[in-house]
Amino acid sequence: MKIALFPGSFDPITIAHVDILKRALPLFDKIVVGIGLNSSKQSFLSAAKREEIVKQVFKDFPSVSVALYEGLTVDFCKKINATYMVRGVRSVGDFEYEKAIAQINQTMMPEMETIVLLSKPEYSAISSTIVRDILRNNGDVSKFLPEQAIPFL
Repeated sequence: MKIALFPGSFDPITIAHVDILKRALPLFDKIVVGIGLNSSKQSFLSAAKREEIVKQVFKDFPSVSVALYEGLTVDFCKKINATYMVRGVRSVGDFEYEKAIAQINQTMMPEMETIVLLSKPEYSAISSTIVRDILRNNGDVSKFLPEQAIPFL
């Protein structure tokens, strides 16, 4: 069984995240959306709310599950038997960052393969960081988030 992890903070999940995951679905038997918890980062949404939103967004996709995790992503991959990691990239900067992480992850877990999917051009400017800033300033984020996420904000 081909199991992939799609890791991130998903604070909040955006339409760009959803697009990457939907495009990855045909490649794997199961994809776990791993919501990484980082105690040194100030989150906008609670971990429980992020988990609830992601579950709602993918409720009609039986091959997608959602889990919270702390610690090294490769350790979580081992725990869930994932040998693939799905990452989306929007820019050259994203690619360089993801390349370095993928190489380190493969050194730590040789059986791990990182699958990089390029963002669609119309989503390349969307990031959770920008969406959080809009939310903090009471702006309209409906164009950037999946419709299922809006009631939770």
